[in-house]
Amino acid sequence: MGQPIIHSNPRIQGGVPVFFGTRVPVKNLFDYLESGDSLDEFLEDFPSVSREQAIAALELAREALAADAHPA
Repeated sequence: MGQPIIHSNPRIQGGVPVFFGTRVPVKNLFDYLESGDSLDEFLEDFPSVSREQAIAALELAREALAADAHPA
């Protein structure tokens, strides 16, 4: 994906990280998944977010968690 996935601007949702080109907070994706909703349900409710953006955000989160993990 050539453009940023996540964007933060104080004039958009008070600076909360949103999907680039939308006003949809990234946190909404994780809230949906945490409550047991599917990715398809999230995308249906937030059509301005593309499947590619959502998957890329999940991959970024996975990479961040893996980089922050410490061996047991």
